[in-house]
Amino acid sequence: MLLYAVFQSMFFSAPAEPEIKTEGRTRAIQLDVLNGSGESKLAQRMTDFLRARGFDVVEMGNYKSSDVEQTLVLDRVGNMEAARQVAATLGIPVEQVHQELDKSLYLDASVIIGKDFQRLKAFQQ
Repeated sequence: MLLYAVFQSMFFSAPAEPEIKTEGRTRAIQLDVLNGSGESKLAQRMTDFLRARGFDVVEMGNYKSSDVEQTLVLDRVGNMEAARQVAATLGIPVEQVHQELDKSLYLDASVIIGKDFQRLKAFQQ
């Protein structure tokens, strides 16, 4: 029964919305994707996955470290709901969503890919 529930949530759960409401308008969640896993080309694959689902990935590249154990989603503007929506789309547990405000980035959220990337929905296709 547990295996069925896990399978159901991985493949048939309702998709997260790639949009948020700000100042009365709806817009796509803007984010960057940074590879902290040490494996090559993961940021591009995740960017393609997120863009195909309506998210606005405005930048991708490498994180300052290539030894990140767990993939993280960081709230950059004080909107944890947007960060949780990104995490839900990728299959990242809510415990791995943190707030690191940096309004100078002009992003809603950042995704930092960790060494656990193989369990994420973007890499299970």
